[in-house]
This record gives sequence, C-alpha cells and structure tokens, in this order.
Amino acid sequence: MRTLVLLALAGLGAQLVDGSLGMAYGVTSTTLLLALGTNPAAASATVHLAEIGTTLMSGASHWRFGNVDWKVVTRIGVPGAVGSFLGATVLSRLSTEVAEPAMSLILLGLGLYVMSRFTFRGLPEDRLGKPLRRRFLTPLGLVAGFLDATGGGGWGPVGTPALLASGRMEPRRVIGSVDTSEFLVALAASLGFLLSLGSQGLRWPWVVAFLLGGLIAAPVAAWLVRLLPPRVLGSAVGGVIVATNVRTLLKSDWVAAPGPVSALVYVVLYAVWAAALAYSIRAHLREKAAAPQERELVAA
Repeated sequence: MRTLVLLALAGLGAQLVDGSLGMAYGVTSTTLLLALGTNPAAASATVHLAEIGTTLMSGASHWRFGNVDWKVVTRIGVPGAVGSFLGATVLSRLSTEVAEPAMSLILLGLGLYVMSRFTFRGLPEDRLGKPLRRRFLTPLGLVAGFLDATGGGGWGPVGTPALLASGRMEPRRVIGSVDTSEFLVALAASLGFLLSLGSQGLRWPWVVAFLLGGLIAAPVAAWLVRLLPPRVLGSAVGGVIVATNVRTLLKSDWVAAPGPVSALVYVVLYAVWAAALAYSIRAHLREKAAAPQERELVAA
C-alpha cells in the first residue's frame, strides 16, 4: 500500500511538472519504475497506459484554458503515434540486460538536455506568429514518438524544446499542444506494448496509482502553466532525471563502478545540479525584475 501511495504522489508530481513544462512525465515516472526494479518494457508500458488517462485530462484542461493549437496537435500527433508504436515493438524485443542500461542512457541524455536547456536558455518567446510546416512537424513527431516509447519518455523533452526553438508559438500553446497530442502517442505505444508483451510484467495497481495522481494534477498544471517559473522547474526536473539514471548506469554491468568512483561522481553531479538551480533562480529573478522596465520603455 505504501508503494502505491508513493507512486500516486510521483504521478501527481510528474504530471504537475509535465503540464507546466510540456515534458518530464514519462522520463520521471519511468526512471522511478526502473529504480524499483521494473523491467524496461514493462516500465514504459505502465507509464504509457497511465498516460492515456492523464494526457486526455491534460489535453482537455489545456483546451479549457486556451492553450491548444489543434493544427499542431494533428500534424505532430499522428506521426508521433506511428513512431511510438514502432518504438514499443522494438523495446519489447530487447532483453532486460540490454534494455535497462540502454534506456537509462537515453533517459540520462534527455535529462541532461532538459536541465541544460532550461538552465541556460529558459523559454524563448520571440519570432511568434509564423506557421509551422508539415515537413518540420512530421519528422519531429516520428522521432519524438519513437524515442518516447523506447526511452519511457521523450515526447515532451524532444517536442517541446523543438517547437519553442522555432519561436513561432507562445510557450503556453506549445506546452498545451504537446501535452494534448501526447494522448495519441500514449495510446499507440500502449497498443504496441500490449500486442508485443500481453500483460507480462505489468502491475495494474501501479498503472492505476500513476493514473490517479496524474488525473488530480492535470487541471492544476494547465492553470499553473502561466504562473510557475518554467526555467527553475526545468532545471530541477532535469537534475532528478540525470541523478537517478547515473545511479542506474553506475550499478549496471556496462559500468560496474567501484564505491569510491561512484561517490565522487555523485558529489560532482550534485554540485553541478545545485549550481544549475542557483543559476536558473538568479536568471528568473533578473528576468522578472527587468520585465517592468521593458514595459515602460515600450510605453515611452
């Protein structure tokens, strides 16, 4: 029972961050399941089954608050579903010995990307207004969907920064559109896992726990997306993902690092993470302080 409560709280926290940042539900939840000893395919399947409900609620909530561009949802979501189905099929055929460190390596890369992206750049808001083309959205959806299923997360960490970097959509609409389109990705990945695995390795109470936590957080996150500092949250979540997956890799057969080496890696890692958080907080405070002055200059 204690595990189920912790999973529900983890699902709530992960969805709160995902709905505010447009990323991190999958990578955060899958990282936790791997740390609990779940095999990679079952971990990804568990998360994606829960995401069918959480993304549906999140999409509805973002739509309610006007955060969704439906053209982007369809143009990225459909190829994303194709990519996630293929990714689920590939992951289901890998042995646990190969899949676990491989997935941790993917998650580590995504965590580093999320942390560095939000620490140093935040959420760019320039170059708004130009339409996004299919030739950009289709391959983006395919790659992000495939990575999402094989890595247990990746739709948001790939899709959200790519759309933000284009500078053609408001950040809140990027986040809302990515979260809404993820419903198609989660549905296709779940179908791929069920066809390949059946119910092997799945713990349905864990799916329900993640689902309940996510359902509670989804409408709150859609409302908070305009209030919370995404830069600081991105640095924090990226650090959690990096730290957890570094731990998995250090204990894997690929690395098998001795105790003193692992301790040194942890010290360096936590120091870098603390520095990234401090930098993000200072940058956010500077941007917040500069905003009134910029508005006064525009008015003048």
